[in-house]
Amino acid sequence: MKTRHEGLLRWLRDATDEQVSSTGTTRAYLKQIGYGHKPASPEIAVRVEAASEGAATRKSLRPDDWHVLWPELLGSDTPKVTPGRATATTP
Repeated sequence: MKTRHEGLLRWLRDATDEQVSSTGTTRAYLKQIGYGHKPASPEIAVRVEAASEGAATRKSLRPDDWHVLWPELLGSDTPKVTPGRATATTP
């Protein structure tokens, strides 16, 4: 079953070309992820979370394995993300 990522799709509607570019992929590929046709790689998930300022999160983009990829997010509702990094920074 394909999972739509509503947060990503909502963000994409208003995202600038610069914001999309900062994710390291194209608007078209992000739409493929948003509609559930393609999975978000861990790297893209981190970049999307940073570019969207949390509108689309790593947890929502990788619901089956986020806890394995980013165990530091367990018990955390609002991680701080550094763009371009594959892990969260914690205060």
